[in-house]
Amino acid sequence: MPTSEDKLNKKTVLERIKDMPERFTVDELLERMVVLRKVERGMAELDAGKGLNPSQARKKLGKWLK
Repeated sequence: MPTSEDKLNKKTVLERIKDMPERFTVDELLERMVVLRKVERGMAELDAGKGLNPSQARKKLGKWLK
């Protein structure tokens, strides 16, 4: 069941639709909504002190990119 954090409000949806091209598919809209929501969650985590600082991120990425 979705939490209140997972729910969107009309204002947010309308703002995001205004940023879309004149014609778009439902899939494009849904993809944009999902990506923007993930970015918002990530930013909220950073604001809450969660996540990695830049040096930790470089260290972790370095392991992945070897």
